[in-house]
Amino acid sequence: MDKFKSNVRLWYWFILLFFALVAGLSMLISVVSGAISIPISDVWSVLTSSHSGSPSQDIIWNIRFPRTIVAALVGMNLALSGALLQGSMRNSMADPYIMGVSSGAGLFGMMILIVFPSYGYLLTPVAFVGGMVAALLVYLLAWRNGVNPMRVMLVGVAVSAFLSSGISGLLTFYSDRVESALTFMVGGLSTRSWPHIEMLLPYTVIGLILAFIGSQRMNILMLGDSEAKSLGLRVEAYRLYFTAIAALLAASAVSVVGLLGFVGLIVPHIARLLVGSDYRILLPVSALLGITVLTLSDTLARIIFAPIELPVGIVMGMLGAPFFVYLIRRKGV
Repeated sequence: MDKFKSNVRLWYWFILLFFALVAGLSMLISVVSGAISIPISDVWSVLTSSHSGSPSQDIIWNIRFPRTIVAALVGMNLALSGALLQGSMRNSMADPYIMGVSSGAGLFGMMILIVFPSYGYLLTPVAFVGGMVAALLVYLLAWRNGVNPMRVMLVGVAVSAFLSSGISGLLTFYSDRVESALTFMVGGLSTRSWPHIEMLLPYTVIGLILAFIGSQRMNILMLGDSEAKSLGLRVEAYRLYFTAIAALLAASAVSVVGLLGFVGLIVPHIARLLVGSDYRILLPVSALLGITVLTLSDTLARIIFAPIELPVGIVMGMLGAPFFVYLIRRKGV
């Protein structure tokens, strides 16, 4: 038995190491690729300060490197948020965007950006409140003697559309300030730099820790409400706990890159296909795959029509929408 546990633990760390290497490679590709290609040797020289003052130093250190880190943090946050929502709502098609969490965070965040720009330092906590309000609204409207996965998804789509209308209304009433909000609406990483990393990192660390702490409870919750209650789990309390973590992670991402959809839908599904549904391994793999998917998508957005740069939200929409249709058809909806 001890040997079996040792082998399982060894495979666990091997899997994590593999996906960490893939994530690291995707970040390296993001740093060296763009309208101006940069040799890996220059990247290494800049990072080790052995080649300071080189022509590529500013591009690497002030543009590519922080942007890649922001993409990695946002990818982790949205992937984890999607995995937590799919588990807590028992709906494999849930993600922060479809469930209205991103729209709620976006509406409240847009109010700060457009109506109260002097309170910009409150953007992330206010966006968190918006995401949490949207999640609770979906949960309350979908509740009828329990949580039905399909009902949750349909209510989420309706709430998301309603909140998106609120965002459009703000843009209409404050049309003189629309230009600064366009990237927010699409979801983009352009001009993201070191201050955005400082904004994201605390929420990412807190969300990661809280999610991993609750991973075993999520496994129990996935058994179904009746079975989980029979095992002594406070189902509604933990569902609220996981929803709050998902809202925090999604809101922090939305406050930095805007309404970026489908990361939380695609990544947990890929992770589940590769490593199964045990949340003790699914969550870290989802986080690492989130880094890979978003950094590579942002790289593609930068080079496909170079020197013109697409917002990464457009690329994610092109990937995510067909994937969503595939899921619906596979489930026979």
